[in-house]
Amino acid sequence: MEAVEVGLLMMCICFAGALVYSEGSPLRHLSLSLAAKSFLMGGMVAVSTFLIIRSRFGRRSGAHLNPAITLAYLWLDRIHRWDAVSYMIAQFAGGLVGVFLAYQMLGHHLSAPPVRYVVTLPGDYGGAVAFLAEFLLSASVMVVILFATNHRSLTRFSPLLVALITVFYYVLCSSISGFSVNPARTFSSAFFAWIWQGIWIYFAAPSVGMLAAAAIYIRSMGPRSVYCAKLFHDLSSICPFPCHFEELMTNAGGLAESRERK
Repeated sequence: MEAVEVGLLMMCICFAGALVYSEGSPLRHLSLSLAAKSFLMGGMVAVSTFLIIRSRFGRRSGAHLNPAITLAYLWLDRIHRWDAVSYMIAQFAGGLVGVFLAYQMLGHHLSAPPVRYVVTLPGDYGGAVAFLAEFLLSASVMVVILFATNHRSLTRFSPLLVALITVFYYVLCSSISGFSVNPARTFSSAFFAWIWQGIWIYFAAPSVGMLAAAAIYIRSMGPRSVYCAKLFHDLSSICPFPCHFEELMTNAGGLAESRERK
């Protein structure tokens, strides 16, 4: 399921990239600005991300879609280590298959410049700034995920919040680091484009950023403040993780009842 989800995400990214940036795109006559193109692509990827997280597969697997997220949850002890390894392998494999299928449908619209398989590269400000941007945005994504999924009033909105921050980092980082925050996403594009410039940035920065965010969250909220590794927990789907989500719902419900009595 996780492989299928990442494959679908990469197909959506490839289709969005070809539509927005390809020389043969029907949108080329609109003369869109760089900011408008980034916003449009970010919006399409955000909608895709939202739908994948809310899908039956997403609700079942947890819809990590990102090895850095899986790594952070492994550090938080919310996924078993062999499950984490399996998730990461599935994410990379799914990403590769997704780009391959997109190429079969799009052909040179995906492979030719300026799209080039939607490869992510350090931007105009160099590798150091690209690393910092990826680190900060990855940390922000993880903070949003942890805060939303571990507060009863926000859990149902977690897919929407993830989608909104997706638009934000697409718009912010178009000329800084490309659109990544995800090692599997960058690797899948780089493999087919065979462009490896700055690849270490897109492995290291998201992983370190999300681990740092997890550490800060735990230090601020307490060691028992992460209840599950799902990005959207609906209680009706089987959970594959060491899960305490019902504890969150029970505690929150008990607290609400206590306040009503007072």
